Amino acid sequence: MQQTMDQFQVGDQIRITKLELDGVMRRRLLDLGFVPGVIVTVFQKSPLGDPIAYQVFQTIIALRKEESSLIYGEKINEEVCIHE
Repeated sequence: MQQTMDQFQVGDQIRITKLELDGVMRRRLLDLGFVPGVIVTVFQKSPLGDPIAYQVFQTIIALRKEESSLIYGEKINEEVCIHE
C-alpha cells in the first residue's frame, strides 16, 4: 500500500514510488538518492516526529515533514515464506 514517507515507522524499509516535489527541492532529493525504485530505511525520528532521518544507500539524511510528506513509497514485506 502506497503512503507518504512520514507515515512509516522506524526500521521500515520503503521502496520509493514517486516524488511530488518540484524545482530545486526535487533536484536536491534526486541528487541525494531519493529516486523512484530505490529502497530507503526509516532510521530515526526526532521526539516530536520532525525531522525524520532516512538511510539511503550508506548515507543518513534528515528530512522535514513538509518534504517527506511529498514522497510516496511502499513498505517492503520482510516476511519470508519457507516451503517444505
